[in-house]
Amino acid sequence: MKKGKRILAMAGVVLLALLYLSTLVFALLGKAYMNWLMAAVTATIMVPVLIWAYGFIYRLIKGEKEE
Repeated sequence: MKKGKRILAMAGVVLLALLYLSTLVFALLGKAYMNWLMAAVTATIMVPVLIWAYGFIYRLIKGEKEE
């Protein structure tokens, strides 16, 4: 189970890094990419919130205590 958690955590880190990078790139490209910038900012905020919510609900359902 620990190996699976590590793999998922690393995938989350890579995803967030790509989102931060895309936000920076779209911000530097200018007004033509404003919609893409807003999508990247929204995803940068929503992805960690959703990951936390899924983990929280999983712990509630399974009844696991925090480590």
